[in-house]
Amino acid sequence: MRRRSGHKRALRTRAPLTIPQSPNQRWSLDFLSDAFVEGGRFRTLAVVDDFTRECLALVPDTSLPGLRVVRELEIIIAKRGRPAMFVSDNGTELTSMAVLRWCQKIRIEWHYIAPGKADSERLYREFQRTAAR
Repeated sequence: MRRRSGHKRALRTRAPLTIPQSPNQRWSLDFLSDAFVEGGRFRTLAVVDDFTRECLALVPDTSLPGLRVVRELEIIIAKRGRPAMFVSDNGTELTSMAVLRWCQKIRIEWHYIAPGKADSERLYREFQRTAAR
């Protein structure tokens, strides 16, 4: 019997990041996850400008596929302008073909890092501290 292999995703290089020197130079993206009281799960897409540490968007939903991520990023870019670079971990939504094609089309660099290292993780920890109080 033939075994099916997993979907192939394009991976970008993992080079050291420079410190952003101005707004819109680098945006971090990450997903936050939680559950409803009834037991259903939901996720929140967090987009943070790494220089200003401003939260550009929090998009909660029960499903956030790659096409939805692209649509939300286009909305933010229309309001705020284009970043020079996106930074995220290599989660399935952020390495989908929809995201990769869109990134090539608009010519914005996407840098993948090890999970747990994005500036949006700092936002998540702040949410955790606030909720615990």
